[in-house]
Formats: sequence, C-alpha cells, structure tokens
Amino acid sequence: MLSYRHGFHAGNFADVFKHVVLCRLVQSLLAKEKPFFYLDSHAGAGRYDLTSVMAKKNREFSGGISRLWGSQDAPDGVREYLDVVRACNPAQELQFYPGSPLFVRHFLRPVDRMMLCELHTKDAEYLKTEFAKDRKVTVQMMDGYHGLKAFLPPTQRRGLVLIDPAFELKDERARLLESFAEAYKRWPGGIYAIWYPIQDKHTVDWFHRQLIRTGIRNIVAAELRIFDEDFPLRLNGTGMIVVNPPWQLDVQLETLGPWLWQALSSHGQGGFSLNWLVPE
Repeated sequence: MLSYRHGFHAGNFADVFKHVVLCRLVQSLLAKEKPFFYLDSHAGAGRYDLTSVMAKKNREFSGGISRLWGSQDAPDGVREYLDVVRACNPAQELQFYPGSPLFVRHFLRPVDRMMLCELHTKDAEYLKTEFAKDRKVTVQMMDGYHGLKAFLPPTQRRGLVLIDPAFELKDERARLLESFAEAYKRWPGGIYAIWYPIQDKHTVDWFHRQLIRTGIRNIVAAELRIFDEDFPLRLNGTGMIVVNPPWQLDVQLETLGPWLWQALSSHGQGGFSLNWLVPE
C-alpha cells in the first residue's frame, strides 16, 4: 500500500511520466474540431505547493519535476508538459505542481468539458475553489468509481477517462478492474488511461493478466522503472495502461520514454518498456 494524500508525492517521477502521457492523449483529441469530454475519477487537489510541509516531508519532487525544470533539450512531448508546469509558476521559480485536472484544463477549448470526481473532503474543496468560475469544469465530491457509472457515456462522442486511484487499499486493483470493465461497456469508444504503481513484478503481471481476461481489445502498457529489483514497500516504477490509444501513441512513447528514463533514473537502473497487452 502507498502513503496518501497525493501532496506527499506531487511532482515525483511517477507524476512526470503520467502527465507526459496525459498531455499526449489530450493533444490527440485536439487534432479534431469536434468537442471532447474528460472524466477524472480521482482528481486530487488540483495543484500542489511544493514548499508545503507535506511536499517537503520526503521531497519526492526532487527526483521528478525538479530534474526537468531547467531542461533545454526536452523533446516536444515533454516540452508541452513543461509548458503547463511553467504556466502554474509565473514567477519562473518552481513552487507549484499541477495535478491532472490543471494539465487537461490548460488545453481545453470552449466546446470541451471536464468532470472531476474527488472523495477526500479537503481536496474536493480545493478543486471547487480552483474551478469555481469555470463553466467548462464540474467538480463532484464522490467516489470516482461511482462517477464512472454516473457520467458515462457522455453526450460528447469523443473523450478521455483517467482512472488514477491511490492504491491505498488491498482490494484497489480488483475494484479498479471491475469498474473499468463496466465503464467500457457503457462507453466503448472512449480512451481510457489507467495509472498504476510498480512495486513488485508479481502484482503487475497479475494486473496485466486480469486486463487481458476482460476480453477488451486495443490495450497498451507503458512502464518506467527507476530500480532494477523488486521491493514491495517502495515505488520501483510507474505504469500507464491506455485503452483505445490514439494513432501513433506507441511510436511517440517509444521516443519519450527512454528520454524520461535517462532524465529521472538516479543510478542507471530500471528502464522503459512498452507492450501491447491486447492488439486492436
């Protein structure tokens, strides 16, 4: 189990990888003029102060966004991610790290809509304050898995669902798999992005097998590891499952992933991998 709330982990290497992939997915939706819908099942607080007591406790951001902040040679897919982080820090000093909702909001057009679910009382309040005057964004204080039932399918035909739980509970993966399968039945045409921690190979392999057993097709898994060995009480790596990935996402990540690994791996351990769990 991982320690939560997310303020302890904001801006770490897992956030960097997740949000680079998220930006790429949103960019694919922007390629067409038709509106899209974004649903975030576990939206968090929206933005995180890296100078707070919570963030400074373990300083996980020092192994993540801090390593990329001054980068001059980042590839395009990383630069667009950094542009959003810099937009949250107008003084050009790294203090705030945007959560997934702010990354997506940065790119939203007038026709697009965003639905944010967050169960934690304080984080939901922060979200409501963040987006209080934004007509494109709706915030619901509720269990995100219930949100998958309540808000899918959307009226828009195109869109993206991010499922990004804390993995704090022992049955989290089983509940996620069940909720995702039900959501897919409701909206099989949407793009689904599922974040997961990599702590030990056995758990990751089980998770992949269960996804395959759903019978859902067109599933790709991208993983970034910063340690070679398994250590179940440590975050050894991070993964993103993408269902119905946009055209050439795999090609893009095959370039971005190794660059991120070189930038974020302290000891040259780990690596990047991309595997199609189920082809189209």
